[in-house]
Amino acid sequence: MEPNSERSQTVVLHAGFGVGHLAPMVELAKLFLGRGYAVIVAVPTPPASASADILASSAPAVARIAAANPSVSFHSLPPPDYPEPDSNGFQQILDVIRLTVPVLLMFLRSLPSVAAVVLDLFCVDALDAAAAAGVPAYFYFTSSAGVLAAFLHLPHHFATTEGNLKDMGKALLHFPGVPPIPASDMPCNVLDRADPIGASLIYHYRRMPGARGMLINTYEWLEARAVAALREGACVPDRPTPPVYCIGPLIVKGERHACLAWLDAQLERSVVFVSFGSMGAVSAEQLKEIARGLENSGHRFLWAVRSPPEDPAKLSLPRPEPDLDALLPEGFLQRTRDRGMVVTTWAPQVEVLRHAATGGFVTHCGWNSVLEAAAAGVPMLCWPQYAEQRLNKVLVVDGMQLGVVMDGYDEELVKAEEVEKKVRVVMESEEGRKLRVRQAMAKEMAAEALADGGPSCMAFSEFVKDLELARQTIK
Repeated sequence: MEPNSERSQTVVLHAGFGVGHLAPMVELAKLFLGRGYAVIVAVPTPPASASADILASSAPAVARIAAANPSVSFHSLPPPDYPEPDSNGFQQILDVIRLTVPVLLMFLRSLPSVAAVVLDLFCVDALDAAAAAGVPAYFYFTSSAGVLAAFLHLPHHFATTEGNLKDMGKALLHFPGVPPIPASDMPCNVLDRADPIGASLIYHYRRMPGARGMLINTYEWLEARAVAALREGACVPDRPTPPVYCIGPLIVKGERHACLAWLDAQLERSVVFVSFGSMGAVSAEQLKEIARGLENSGHRFLWAVRSPPEDPAKLSLPRPEPDLDALLPEGFLQRTRDRGMVVTTWAPQVEVLRHAATGGFVTHCGWNSVLEAAAAGVPMLCWPQYAEQRLNKVLVVDGMQLGVVMDGYDEELVKAEEVEKKVRVVMESEEGRKLRVRQAMAKEMAAEALADGGPSCMAFSEFVKDLELARQTIK
């Protein structure tokens, strides 16, 4: 689809691979459309030599999201030559995005008037394409401001210290703008300096301040300390940090689902929602522990169950429909039929969290899930699994004070007793009551941030002003 020809200025959003990177870009595109810009989401295309899971998750995701958002234009960039793909799937993603830079430059030069390029975190080398095309470049960081603060500080940390994070155990890291972080809660790819992927990521974090600005999918009240550290330049002490613009929470809405009718019949704040996101999943043994914990807690629950992955390193591969009778304890579904609902694969998370019956959320701490819970005012039971989720857990529990930790998340198994205990803490205790009060404020401030004249609305206006100034300066 081509952009609306009546609009003279186009913003190109350069997304990474996968729904988790593409969907937030589409929500950002809608903000640009509302300001009168044409928008094209430029998506990399993996070559045939890429791994099967990358190929399987790329084109279908683009097609599905494009069909659901007809107002947004999409452009699939031609696949680059990649004759000797890396054996690691994540490194393949980074390589393909880097090798796509020349075709991105050709695409930018083919457009009559480009106002700006907005880049995904993993598209740092596209800064070169933007510079060659004479177009201002910005980043859109779809995780938290706290994670951005930590990531931007990592190059300085590695340059001024010795040893590996993997050898520090739970020793605390003291980074600007965030609570003390146990070293073991940093993303696994940066725990070892010798890890080639870790080196690639540090390269990305080092280049990011070269952009003209950074948009963040957060709201300032939620992460005031991290935002202040970023603006003061504390995270990158050896060079200027570009302006940051908190423009969230930008949340992707879901669809109607049968579970919402079930929630309609439940009492207010009586249901615990359990979901580990679009890629998250746990072992068969862990599913049984969760089931026992939910049953023994006595509380109502809505649980999205996915089949355990055959290969935990390939979470994105399609999985079969879960066999609940085989995966869950014998008789569990029958015993809990009057107070629990189990759905397979998917539930409309935004709508579930916003429902008055939802009183707690067992979450993997993906940033979209954290934002959705904060905007809905639902306390979180934090059970991080991969990527930056452990770091988000630290921010949610110790910084924002909007949740509790599910102890054992960093071990082989979280026991049923811990699941029962933490469900009771959130749903019954004084600590849970305090979390609900704090979450009610988070919900109120999220709505205020997005309102006309609110902080996030004004931040996007300031960004648009800078974008126009950048265009005039470059011209």
